[in-house]
Amino acid sequence: MNRGIWYALGAYVTWGLFPIYWKFLAGVPALQLLGHRIVWSFLLLTGVLLLARQWKSLRASLTWRVFAIYTLAAVLIGVNWLTYVWAIGAKFIVETSLGYYINPLLTVLLGVVILRERLRPLQWIPIALAAAGVIYLTITYGHLPWIALTLAFTFGVYGLVKKLAPLGAFQGLTLETGILFLPALAYLLFSEFNSTGAFLHSVPLIDLMLVGAGLVTVFPLFLFASAAPRIPLTTIGVLQYVNPTMQFLLGVLVYKEPFTHERLIGFGIVWIALLLYWLEGFLARRKAGAITSSS
Repeated sequence: MNRGIWYALGAYVTWGLFPIYWKFLAGVPALQLLGHRIVWSFLLLTGVLLLARQWKSLRASLTWRVFAIYTLAAVLIGVNWLTYVWAIGAKFIVETSLGYYINPLLTVLLGVVILRERLRPLQWIPIALAAAGVIYLTITYGHLPWIALTLAFTFGVYGLVKKLAPLGAFQGLTLETGILFLPALAYLLFSEFNSTGAFLHSVPLIDLMLVGAGLVTVFPLFLFASAAPRIPLTTIGVLQYVNPTMQFLLGVLVYKEPFTHERLIGFGIVWIALLLYWLEGFLARRKAGAITSSS
């Protein structure tokens, strides 16, 4: 098997197992988890860039435009991470999986609305179906599935912002976490002086996992960055569903979150939408390949 596929699978499986990691830290307030994730990620990434001798090139790349782009990206990924770790601790793993299921379709819609990209007529069908699934879940929940929509929207817009971003994956994430580093560190210090801090006030395993928050953030990113140049985007598009599928199965089978008949219908509509979107893209690429080869 292509090494790139193994790298991509490693990244998506790691992300899919994230609920287990954050569940162990459910007793730590979500804002503190976010703070530790930012602080340790920044320190680890800084160390990597120093070893790779890329720190000077990062400093040379900084302009007000670059800083503005990555500030927006930092706010978006910060909101995404905070929502995610809070949702895991609050027993909403299934709803987080929904967010990452609908994210690809929402990303396509953002491309149409903001970048004025054109969709093929049949591509509108899965987008409409996904919207119908969300509406159905809203009616049966009695409220918007805001966790799923927040995760999908922040990550979708984050991806859109990154299309304008000039830096590589590691330099970009270093800058993003660097922008958030001082506020995160200040909050952690405030929690410590306020006697509400969890770090060094719990069992050693919890302290180790809080420090490890940086590693579990950076490790799958490293795998994904290694995979992206080695395999086609279409393969990445298929493999990306490993993550939400694993999260969904963990939520239902391991953590026994409720999955009612109504939720099954709503999720089923979204799953059908994703299947149709993939099938339409596959047939379109096949047709384009046939035209190219015949000419």
